[in-house]
This record gives sequence, C-alpha cells and structure tokens, in this order.
Amino acid sequence: MHTAFFVLLGASLARYLARHGPEPRTPWVIALSVLLAALYVLGPALGARLTARRMIWLGAVVATWAALVALAPSFAWCAVPLFYTGLRTLPPRAAVTLVALLTALVVAAQLKLAGWADPNVLLAPPAVAAIATAVFVTTERQSARRRALIDDLVRTRRVLAATERREGMLAERERLAREIHDTVAQGLSSQRMLLQAADRLWETDPDTARSHVRTAASVAEHNLAEARRFVHDLTPADLASGAGLRDALAALAARETDAALTVRLHTEGAPAAPLPALVESAVLRIAQGALANVREHAAAGTATITLTCLDDQIVLDVADDGRGFTPDPLDTPGTPGGTSGTSGTSRHGRDIRGHGLPAIRARLRQLGGTLTIESAPGEGTVLSAAIPLTSPPPEPQ
Repeated sequence: MHTAFFVLLGASLARYLARHGPEPRTPWVIALSVLLAALYVLGPALGARLTARRMIWLGAVVATWAALVALAPSFAWCAVPLFYTGLRTLPPRAAVTLVALLTALVVAAQLKLAGWADPNVLLAPPAVAAIATAVFVTTERQSARRRALIDDLVRTRRVLAATERREGMLAERERLAREIHDTVAQGLSSQRMLLQAADRLWETDPDTARSHVRTAASVAEHNLAEARRFVHDLTPADLASGAGLRDALAALAARETDAALTVRLHTEGAPAAPLPALVESAVLRIAQGALANVREHAAAGTATITLTCLDDQIVLDVADDGRGFTPDPLDTPGTPGGTSGTSGTSRHGRDIRGHGLPAIRARLRQLGGTLTIESAPGEGTVLSAAIPLTSPPPEPQ
C-alpha cells in the first residue's frame, strides 16, 4: 500500500506537469507533492497506536492531499492508500467518516475534471471506497480471530505444560513415598520392635535383649546405607553393589531373620537374560513390603520367599504361617495391580495407616504385573506378585 501511494503520487505529478507545464500554481503543486510524500514517510515512525501526534499527522496528510486535489484533481487517485491509512489509524466509526469525506472530495475533483455529471465519476469512487473498506474490515476481523486463536493455543499449551508438570510432581511424590516406605519407614519399624523387645527382656534375659539391640543396630546400619543410596539414585542398597536379585533377596532374608521370625529363600529357574534394573528393584521392594506386613500384622514364626523365573514372567511369592484373615470379597485377585487382601488386613479391619499394599500395587501397575493374595483365618497368607518379561518395562515417571 505504501508503494501504491508513492506510485500514484508520482504518476499524478507527472500527469500534471505533462498537461499543464509551467503555471503559477505549478510550484505549489510540486511543493505540496513533496510535503505530502515527506509527511507520508513520517507516518510509520509514529507507530500504529492512536496518539495525539498521530492524529495531528493524519490531519496534516489529509489537509495536504485535499489542497493538492483542489489545485490538481488528478491527485484524487491517492485517496485509496489514504483510505487504508485512516482505517488503520482511527476507530471504526471515525475511519468510515474519514473515508466518506475523502470519497466526496474525490467525486468533486473528478466532476470538476470531467466538466459534467458523469455517472461513472459519481458511482466509481464510492464503489472503490466501499470495496476498500470491506476488504480492510474483513481482513481485520480475520486477523483478530487468528490472534484470538493463537492466544487460545498459547494459553492451552501453558495449561497443558502446567498440568504435565503437576502430574509429574504428583507421580514423583508417589514414587518417593513408596521408596521411603520400603526403606526408611520399614527399617525404623523393625528397630522400634526390636528395641521394645529388648526393653522388655533387659532384666529377665539380658543376653537376648543384647541380641535384639545388636540386630537393631544392624538394621539401622543397613537403613543408613539405604537412605544414602536413596538420596543418590534411589537404587536399593542390596542391588547397588552389583549383586544379583537372588543375592539381594538372600541378604534380605538373613537380615529379617531373628528369634521371632525365620525367613527362608527358595528360587526356581533362572532368567534367560539379565533382568531389567527396574524389575529387580521392584521385586526386592515388594519382598521388603510383604515381609514388613508379615512382621507387623501376621504374628508368624516362619516366612518363605519364593522367586520363580519363567520364560515370560518372574513370580515372587511370600508365604507365612501367621494368623491369616478373611479376604475382602470385593477385591478381585489376578487383576493388574489388583489384590484380594493382605496380611494383617481384613474386610472389617484394614490397615488404614499403612502404605505397603498401595506401594506394591503401584509398582506392579507400573510394570503391567498382577498381585494375588490368598488367606484364611488361622491358615497363614500367601502373597503372589507376577511381572511379565515379554516387553520392556516402562520407565518410571
């Protein structure tokens, strides 16, 4: 549009000079043409916002152009670019009023140039003005809708990004809660029970009490290693040294064995390929959680950990000879991450404060595994966790 303005201005000046040559008004026409070109060039420097300086500038441009049209009607064709200048600068109603005024000046100039009431002169300028205004208004509406759409997309992206960050934070909190429960919380619970037992036996059986204290110190030492490893990279300490899953489970069984509870380990088969670190860590944490439930709720004398390695899955069974319970019939065994009960919990007496089973379910759900628990009052409990190996496990959130 800027280029069109200068082309029309130059063409109008050239036409005037070619047709009229030197005349008394020629210097005025040349001077006003140069002034109009200078004013038009100054416009972009004032910005697009409607300010007092831009209003004064627009008034000067229109006044200079009107003076030129009065001296030389051929300059009326410069009105089309001025339409857009006014439409871009003024509010809609004021802009339409300016366009109407410019159109009237164009019609008057063209009638003066034609010398008679030419219908083409009467109708063509208003039609051009209407088309120019309609094109500008339509373009502005489309631009406004496009800007609104872009703003909406930007807001949506921000909301999605915030939602993803929030979900990531919640997932990380859940994972950290599971890790803390399976390490620090279980270790502290074992130490508390051992120290309470030592306190009860300190006067009557000092040797056994000292044994409990030594066991509590050993648990505390291991718990400290777990906490340090937890801070470092959340890898179980029993696996961090490079030991395999069987050795880690053996260390867990030895550590959990004491005068009140004997823990045995039995393994069947061997994995065809090295197990993923995430699977090994999950199996070890599930065993820790199950043994913590046995110690706290089952009042069992013996617990057996059975690790079965098949071609397509790995199965961990933790069985105890404790008091057992009646599983909740609303729970469905064998569903992904599902269960039918837990040691020390029942339909009428759930472990409300515990996080053991929720942590186990979450781990198995993350790996696509299943959890099944079988129990009956007085017949002990068997917890069975199966993790498929046919596809690589998903990365933790």
